[in-house]
Amino acid sequence: MIEPFRVDIPQADIDDLNDRLARTRWPNELADAGWDYGFPLARLKELAEYWRTGYDWRAHEANLNELAHFTTEIDSQRIHFVHVRSPKPDALALILTHGWPGSFLEFLDVIEPLSRDFHLVIPSIPGYGFSGPTSERGWDITRVARAWAELMRRLGYERYGAQGGDFGSGISQALGAVAPDNVVGVHVNYLPTRPNPDIELSEADEARLGKVKQLMANRPPYQALQATTPQTIGYALTDSPVGQLAWIAERFAHWTDPRSPISDDRMLTDVSLYWLTATAASSARLHRESARGAEPCPVPLGVAVFAHDITQSVRPLAEQLYDIRHWSEFDRGGHFAAMEVPDLLAADIREFFLNSLEKS
Repeated sequence: MIEPFRVDIPQADIDDLNDRLARTRWPNELADAGWDYGFPLARLKELAEYWRTGYDWRAHEANLNELAHFTTEIDSQRIHFVHVRSPKPDALALILTHGWPGSFLEFLDVIEPLSRDFHLVIPSIPGYGFSGPTSERGWDITRVARAWAELMRRLGYERYGAQGGDFGSGISQALGAVAPDNVVGVHVNYLPTRPNPDIELSEADEARLGKVKQLMANRPPYQALQATTPQTIGYALTDSPVGQLAWIAERFAHWTDPRSPISDDRMLTDVSLYWLTATAASSARLHRESARGAEPCPVPLGVAVFAHDITQSVRPLAEQLYDIRHWSEFDRGGHFAAMEVPDLLAADIREFFLNSLEKS
């Protein structure tokens, strides 16, 4: 059964958030610390004070409720999603999947341009936001993909495309693997590529690969914690809004293109979603559950590479593993492309599904 859903956070939860923010117990900081030891104290105090006194959740909640939200139960788990139908009745459907520390909110700015040509299904990953928390083991990217296949079946879509970045990239590829007869293609804006000594690379690609090797050798602390002890870090993030704020805001600071910053209001809406749904621990579990990876994606793939993403894909390596039908390189934009450069991402998604697939 699919049921309408309305975003309606109890006022008591908003009041509790503001009270906790007002009573924050701050650590000290070295005078010349900058970013060397983590998120700078002055900037975090600025964000926390704005969250408490200037940011208006109710205004953003009202904007969200202009969209059509629904929930359904799949595999004993509540699934929340936004469903936007194109004015074109025979339009292709796309399922858009976010990552961590994002949410379905990532896609707000691409809904209008994409819905001109596509029906859109924008779910929250189990354990995230209004699809959380999860209550049992095993929610890895493949299980999420199976849930997405069932969701699209319930909505009546027999043929559809998938798109995502971060975890959304892995889930979208896994969807192509579990439902290859239904998924016409997968478009991603994040595609890590592993070294292959048998493939000769250009100097530019070697430089990209060096960045990948460096990331693999120096696993980010957040990733190590969430992939090993998500419950432990979950206590701190679920009890302290400033802790949750710092945990997510640091990623937004490091992973975005300075030329396309995400507004404090948009970021705080994302942080508020994690806080108000108490899904810090359950969302973090996806890092641990998905350590095994997924089956290779057998359907056509489109790739958008953004200059300021965590890593940039290396095409000769990707072509050894995927059926690449479309490849775009952008000199601006970062890890949160749907929020940073929605115009570029939406145009690239449209090009892949309406032109590249048809020509190939």
